[in-house]
Amino acid sequence: MTTQQLTAQIKKKNSFLCIGLDVDLDKIPKHLLSEEDPIFAFNKAIIDATHHLCVAYKPNTAFYEAYGLKGWKALEKTILYLNKKHPELFTIADAKRGDIGNTSTMYAKAFFDDLAFDSVTVAPYMGKDSVEPFLAFDNKHTILLALTSNQGAFDFQTKTVDGHELYKQVLETSKTWENAQNLMYVVGATKAEYLRDIRQIIPDSFLLVPGVGAQGGNLQDVCKYGMNDSVGLLINSSRGIIYASQNEDFAQAAAQKAEDLQQQMKAILS
Repeated sequence: MTTQQLTAQIKKKNSFLCIGLDVDLDKIPKHLLSEEDPIFAFNKAIIDATHHLCVAYKPNTAFYEAYGLKGWKALEKTILYLNKKHPELFTIADAKRGDIGNTSTMYAKAFFDDLAFDSVTVAPYMGKDSVEPFLAFDNKHTILLALTSNQGAFDFQTKTVDGHELYKQVLETSKTWENAQNLMYVVGATKAEYLRDIRQIIPDSFLLVPGVGAQGGNLQDVCKYGMNDSVGLLINSSRGIIYASQNEDFAQAAAQKAEDLQQQMKAILS
């Protein structure tokens, strides 16, 4: 999917919502545990109830890897279902990969070729040769961790080196990599005040912004400082939407939470 196609969906739906599919079997409604594949059954119900309200879905692969082969098969079924039923939706493998070149190539093939995700999250710590293999895939996007929403982000990301915060050096350096036009960036919603400086460095890039909702990020602040002329934002909410209810009405409750956010986004866009 191209960024132009993603932007078109944002304008069509008046939404820049991304829903995180982070499935924990201890949190899903108990009646689903009798299903042959509880994880996929949960995801399918959430997707069916919310697809018209969002423009992207983001499974965090840790929540599938934790259940071994069954979890990975559920992830595969989920992305196949999304690509078949809703090919207009942007898909993100939240895998946070990144390793030396030949290993990164294999990671990229796993998510882009085998599973056919539109994008994957990647850690920048190992530098250029660990990221460029992901960037080599046409119409696929690498979402680089820049400034994350967790408290530990202050351990390294905001430290000053030679007069510049490390996260700013990551942004500046990444722009010089081959196929850098395929980059997007993760910027946590709890760091909204940093977005003005970030937009000075990467004014046109899409930002994946987790942390709105359960982590306390503020949608209005993120949009105030982070939105560009083509919106340029994907606001992710996971727990706040998918676990709105643990009863049999869980999908309807998720849709209501998603609609609440979508309506806020519509107001901002208008």
